[in-house]
Amino acid sequence: MSHARPASRRRLLGLATATALTAGTAGTGGAGGAAAQNSPAAGPADALNRSAHPLDDLDALGRMVGGARIVGLGEASHSGHEFFTLKQRVFRHLVATKGFITFALEASWSTGLRLDAYVTRGVGDPAQIMGDEFQGQYVFWNTQEHLDLIDWMRRYNVAHPDRPQLYFVGNDLGFPGRTAFDQISGYLAQYRPDLTADIAASYASLRPEADTEAGPRMANQLYARSATERKADADEAATALALLRDRGRPYGADKYSREAYAWAVQNATAIAQSFTGYAFPDEQFSERMRYRDRAMATNAAWWLRHRGGRILLASNNGHIAYASDNPAEFPETTGAVLHRRLGGDYVSVGLAFGEGTINALPDYTAQQPRTYRPAHRARGGPNLARHGPPHPFLRPVLVDRQHRSAGWRPGRRGSWFCRRSCDPDG
Repeated sequence: MSHARPASRRRLLGLATATALTAGTAGTGGAGGAAAQNSPAAGPADALNRSAHPLDDLDALGRMVGGARIVGLGEASHSGHEFFTLKQRVFRHLVATKGFITFALEASWSTGLRLDAYVTRGVGDPAQIMGDEFQGQYVFWNTQEHLDLIDWMRRYNVAHPDRPQLYFVGNDLGFPGRTAFDQISGYLAQYRPDLTADIAASYASLRPEADTEAGPRMANQLYARSATERKADADEAATALALLRDRGRPYGADKYSREAYAWAVQNATAIAQSFTGYAFPDEQFSERMRYRDRAMATNAAWWLRHRGGRILLASNNGHIAYASDNPAEFPETTGAVLHRRLGGDYVSVGLAFGEGTINALPDYTAQQPRTYRPAHRARGGPNLARHGPPHPFLRPVLVDRQHRSAGWRPGRRGSWFCRRSCDPDG
């Protein structure tokens, strides 16, 4: 499912760096800080020197996170090596020092189920799962950096059976994969076989075949099926969800059956979210985006309630922000919904960079890197690059100035891999 129109990454970068400067200035606090900001002599360097911290010490970030239960960690562009390796560092640090246990990614719910099975139980081949699932609009996740993280999470769980296990979750709705349908079927077979036939009838045309590829399936759902067909699909998914939720409780009352029911309903919810998202007509693009962000927030909040612990939510800056930079097309962000529901238990951290070469994907089928030079002086990024310490971070913004593009893992059919380093002074 194409959830975002082709957008200028330059605009996004401008937003991210401007947010960084605003956050740095606003973070000074106190009478002295206010006086300095009002002083004609005060400038970006003054604010940055008071607020920035070097990235080689993440303890300051930990203090900023405080007791938040979900931390949204964004990025100015998908497929950035430095962005994602920094996210790995942050997640490992939060696991070690703050008790975080879940890495949530802007990926399909059913994809998360498959990767979580590997992380928690060693089921499947993560590289194969990524190849199967990270297609179409999610193809930029199919990188060595993501595979490294997933492998590290598995090794951690094996090495530390006495500690809380780490989990992986996808909170998005693009591809309703077979795993979600299979888990519902398993629940019905064990607890409510009397409903199996009715729910299977609703899912008959929705459940992917075993050899279905995620990318073509999403493209077909959005572009090949008529609005009437998409609406009918959404109605079938909603019917199955309502039947399971309203009449599908287990006959037993033990905690295991109740937990199985909760998971079945959540899987049915994720399936319904996907087909409902596709059902919005193209002229209601902004409402489709509102629905998508609300769904991503709902899924993250559900995981928090049922798994507990604390979550690092990895997405782009536009999703994890407290407010949208483009409310006409993206009226409500995932971060706004989570902040409204959780208050201070949700913290948003944006990522920006000064300049570099990235896999900019205004069209995700265009496999070519794109180079950005420093933005205009009026924007925050150049001020960070000129005045901030090397690799600074501010509350609540992380900034990584050196950036290399990272592409799909080499060796796969039609894959590519670009290694380019940028000179921040060039």
